[in-house]
Amino acid sequence: MDSDSEACPITPVVDIVFSRWTTPILWSLHNRGRQRFSELERGIGGITAKVLTQRLRQLERDGLVARTYTPQIPPRVEYEITELGRSLGPLFHHLSEWAVTNLPAVGTARAEYDGSGRPRP
Repeated sequence: MDSDSEACPITPVVDIVFSRWTTPILWSLHNRGRQRFSELERGIGGITAKVLTQRLRQLERDGLVARTYTPQIPPRVEYEITELGRSLGPLFHHLSEWAVTNLPAVGTARAEYDGSGRPRP
């Protein structure tokens, strides 16, 4: 275990799950089920094909996403969330509830801070 993990045991989880595009990919696969690359790309929006490819490969490496290749013309490649990936569902649910309940307060706090004349972080 490295020093970051010892200081905060959830750091590795945050590194795996909460990168810029990983969360929307997992959310989409969890909520919409098995999808082709183009479906994911359209459903997420704003992500480049290169970044989506990189993230999907990393998620497959981490065991959170499974890739299925069907040799047909044209070849068919689909992605789906694994059981390990599905196990993050309750975490996403709690975070979603937290966001609905608390993001307005975060917005208010930011507005108050910004209006106070203090420098923005």
